[in-house]
Amino acid sequence: MAQYTRIEVATMMKQTGVVPLFYNSDIEISKQIVKACYNGGARVLEFTARGDFAHEVFEGLSKYVLTELPEMILGVGSVTDAASASRYMALGANFIVTPVLREDIAIVCNRRKVLWSPGCGSLTEIARAEELGCEIVKLFPGGIYGPNFVKAIKGPQPWTSIMPTGGVAPTKENLEAWFKAGATCVGLGSKLISKSSDGTYNFQAIEAQTKQAIQIIKQLKA
Repeated sequence: MAQYTRIEVATMMKQTGVVPLFYNSDIEISKQIVKACYNGGARVLEFTARGDFAHEVFEGLSKYVLTELPEMILGVGSVTDAASASRYMALGANFIVTPVLREDIAIVCNRRKVLWSPGCGSLTEIARAEELGCEIVKLFPGGIYGPNFVKAIKGPQPWTSIMPTGGVAPTKENLEAWFKAGATCVGLGSKLISKSSDGTYNFQAIEAQTKQAIQIIKQLKA
């Protein structure tokens, strides 16, 4: 069961400006990644459920966060149907992110007042998502559309909150482009949480980059 309301999740997304996201089938590695992001200042994180038995990994991660990282708001991404969304909410997901706009997912999440963020790629999709109660729309793949797309959407719809995901980098130049265009927050995946050439993760680097990205965004919003 979710520990945070959709308004609380949306507020924290806006406050930190960063939503790290990753998938790993190893629960112990996953714990270390979440801990590194947490130490770097992230307070919202998306576990992308893309592998077999991903729900089992998330279950263990959810229990770990509840006991060891109580301020971390953990959610699930790459959710493609209402049944999966319900399963993850039962395992403690505080928000649901989808690659596309799915009204069946909107219904089950709204019923429990859980934030859901659908992947949208047009003004029509964004408007429909907001009609269905979406607080923050996911622009996906962000790298394809670019910051100018966000700026264009904010013209006729200044009330729209957008989270670009896919192709976003934790650099000052890239983050500045997105936030100056009007992004509310950004999803940071492989450009933040990446493996070294030997297939391992540098947890200290993940922590440092997370911290740096949050500081850059804080300065941009000041």
